[in-house]
Amino acid sequence: MNKKETIQQTKLAYDFIQKLYLEVSYLIKEIEGLLAEEEENFIIGRSGGYAITARSSNGLEANNVYLWPLRMLSVFFVPRELTKKSRGQTITKFEDGIKVLHLRITLDEKDIEQPYLRIGVIHDIVVLSDRKYPNKFEQLNTHIEYNHSKVFAAGNEIDYEDAYVKFKAQYLQINLYDINSSEDIVVSVLSPALELFRSIK
Repeated sequence: MNKKETIQQTKLAYDFIQKLYLEVSYLIKEIEGLLAEEEENFIIGRSGGYAITARSSNGLEANNVYLWPLRMLSVFFVPRELTKKSRGQTITKFEDGIKVLHLRITLDEKDIEQPYLRIGVIHDIVVLSDRKYPNKFEQLNTHIEYNHSKVFAAGNEIDYEDAYVKFKAQYLQINLYDINSSEDIVVSVLSPALELFRSIK
């Protein structure tokens, strides 16, 4: 490949990744809008403002360079009455048997065939650490991202415990590129996820 082709390929690669990130942001916002209309009046969790939660790095070691581009990201949705807003963030305490809808998108990971999303319900959360960390779901979401390989080691039926926290979760998994319309979002993602959410007491 000559210099001109390399320059063109670099531009095409960045254009594609930017378009992919934009499409994912539109998907999350559409899900957010649809969930706001449900009887639970879901709102998106805000760990640090209106943003996704993701593990990333700008380190120069090879394993950290791998994390330069966002490969996995997540958001969560909680019934409005079960969280509080403060300074552009939400505070979702582990009280009264709280459960949340958790959306996690994997764009790239070793040994996966294609990008996919998981949507499910996290519940039965118990903090084990004497430091009382995590003490709200916003922190737990970050904890999950940094420990995703352990959390999802068993697949989509999760009974997870480490030194800090234990919780249960059930997820549905959908190939990302099978979602091509608002109808696909409702039929393949939200309807089964809401049915699961409402079945867990």
